[in-house]
Amino acid sequence: MTIRSTTFRYHGADGTALAGFRWDAAGEDRPAPRAVLQLAHGAGEHSGRYREPLGPLAAAGFRIYAADHRGHGLTSGMSHLGDFGPGGAPAAVDDMAVLSRLARDENPGLPLVLMGHSMGAMFAQAYLLEHSGLIDALVLSGTAGPGPRMKGGPNSVYANPRTPYDWLSRDPAEVDRYIADPFCGIRFSEASAASFASLRERELTPQALAGVRRGLPVYVFVGDEDPINEKLVRLTPLVDAYRAAGLDVTLKVYRGGRHEMLNETNRAEVVADLLAWLQQTVG
Repeated sequence: MTIRSTTFRYHGADGTALAGFRWDAAGEDRPAPRAVLQLAHGAGEHSGRYREPLGPLAAAGFRIYAADHRGHGLTSGMSHLGDFGPGGAPAAVDDMAVLSRLARDENPGLPLVLMGHSMGAMFAQAYLLEHSGLIDALVLSGTAGPGPRMKGGPNSVYANPRTPYDWLSRDPAEVDRYIADPFCGIRFSEASAASFASLRERELTPQALAGVRRGLPVYVFVGDEDPINEKLVRLTPLVDAYRAAGLDVTLKVYRGGRHEMLNETNRAEVVADLLAWLQQTVG
């Protein structure tokens, strides 16, 4: 199946220019579009890393929209990596809502699923509090609940790490690809780091979740060796809070998996499980 890639420019609510991408099946044998999947990537990376892993979803009829966040990828160029700009992390969350409305306008009648990984998953958690009416389902990858991150950094859990990014995957080839990518590598300006920390460390109270649409399907998939969730200790409160708020949460935990399950040694299984959930939920 051929996957067609389209790059486009759109603007955030404050006028900031953003790099957007659309991936969908092409060719005479392509399936009819069944839903839209909107991707929010993680820190220190870019949307292009997801085109290959999510290819089977596009081939199955899921039209994928993505964007490089402020301070990342083609949106930033090489000169502003790690800098969200004056709007900070909240502006990046607002950008996601703008892209949701654009995808809705271009695909009337199709369900819309928001998928966030790592920082993108934290952005998606913030998005949910104000924009749950824009989406029909939510997917979170490599995520955890609100709170400060572990001391020493995620790679500190390894006694003799091969690289600074061993925590991403058990597959050394994927780690090396990340390191070799000039748009990858976690770096934040001081102001952007503080802005993201403020967003990440907000309290997830019942009052905060009161406005979220009840019954919203949520799929959370993580590795149990992902330092970000600290052996699920930091993930359980998030899942419990969502369920208490009336969200329909499905939790998938992969034994031995690290942070990037879409780039893990069992990636084919992970993508197949995600596709099966999407087909059952909105397909």
